[in-house]
Amino acid sequence: MAGILNLTPTPIFRPVSARRRANDRVFFVRSSANASETPLTSISAPPNFKAPKPKPFSVRPDKIFDILGASLALLFRLTTSVLVSGYSVTVVPANEIPSDQYALGFAGIKLKETSKLGPRPEKPIEIYEFESCPFCRKVREIVSVLDLDVLYYPCPRNGPNFRPKVSQMGGKQQFPYMVDPNTGVSMYESDDIIKYLVGKYGDGNVPLLLSLGLLTTLTEGFAMIGRMGKGSSYTPSKLPPKPLEIWAYEASPFCKVVREVLVELELPHILHSCARGSPKRQIIYQKVGHFQVPYLEDPNTGVQMFESAEIVDYLRATYAL
Repeated sequence: MAGILNLTPTPIFRPVSARRRANDRVFFVRSSANASETPLTSISAPPNFKAPKPKPFSVRPDKIFDILGASLALLFRLTTSVLVSGYSVTVVPANEIPSDQYALGFAGIKLKETSKLGPRPEKPIEIYEFESCPFCRKVREIVSVLDLDVLYYPCPRNGPNFRPKVSQMGGKQQFPYMVDPNTGVSMYESDDIIKYLVGKYGDGNVPLLLSLGLLTTLTEGFAMIGRMGKGSSYTPSKLPPKPLEIWAYEASPFCKVVREVLVELELPHILHSCARGSPKRQIIYQKVGHFQVPYLEDPNTGVQMFESAEIVDYLRATYAL
């Protein structure tokens, strides 16, 4: 995990260069000018591809051990990143919730969930990171808690595009690396990123399980034991012209297995975080009449789909070389 630990003092706040602000746009992929990346090319879905129908609470038999391994994180990290900041829930009769409004229901009752969110960034926060890094996972957890949209630039080992770009922008290959296009702030160091995000887009308070120093880092590492090494090494792929969009949240094991492949294929993606209490659950519900994550939208092919196992197959068939 070279490049994660660095003893050289680093300024917490570093302004984004004028050159980067002029050239980078949120919704188009920018790779390192000096990297030997695969050129941008037209992308099409696999022949005869048909998006599967969503199957709630089901696991494809060949993915059972993958989901079980990804679920170990819940044991070590408890409810961190399961609930949005200020989450509260009220049990109400099912008929009190309109049919066009998302709510989890069973046995004639529904859960009315609310949250208290801070200011919303106009543009997605940009984060350079990779899945199997415990420091990166800390930042992904606060993204879920704050219900932020983030443009992730995956930086797997040997990735030709975005690892070199981090060196160009910040001066070293260390992860995670955050850029906030709304303020011009950029920084390394997971704890500093967390403090910045809760101060700017939250209530200023770091959640307890993200404020325990070494214990937090250790439990983040233990949370990855079931998927050790996944989402860390580059698989040669086609670089998409536009970032993919994924509706997901960190604590979901189904979302994790998809994120691993997005990182391995070095596919930039906008993550619409939607942990419990997120108003974005209603957005998905309105879009497709159903809520389930992960939900993928690929603007390069027009594909929109549920089901983690099938999303993984689609990503490999469409983008892997």
